Amino acid sequence: MDDFQSAEETSFVVDEVSNIIKESVENTLGGNAYQHSKINQWTSTIVEQCLNQLTRLGKPFKYIVTCAIMQKNGAGLHTASSCFWDNSTDGSCTVRWENKSMYCIVSVFGLAI
Repeated sequence: MDDFQSAEETSFVVDEVSNIIKESVENTLGGNAYQHSKINQWTSTIVEQCLNQLTRLGKPFKYIVTCAIMQKNGAGLHTASSCFWDNSTDGSCTVRWENKSMYCIVSVFGLAI
């Protein structure tokens, strides 16, 4: 039991990270319609909130957080990422969120220290 708990405390837990992302996006964008003038502010707020919550977990990771917001207008959007790392310690999580007027895609990469 102790081994599992210590592994949990020092591992990249996708569900935990996913919840942090969803909460940050919902707090920032929920209820808003797409506004071009606010995109820079919104993306900065989302990545900062995610980083603050991730560092509060106190896990031995360096984090990279990206956020893209796109107006829903019928255009296509494709994203991909690839990593060369240690699968047993490092991890990533991407969340796609949407409302009637926009898409938001947030990725978090956790690299074990």
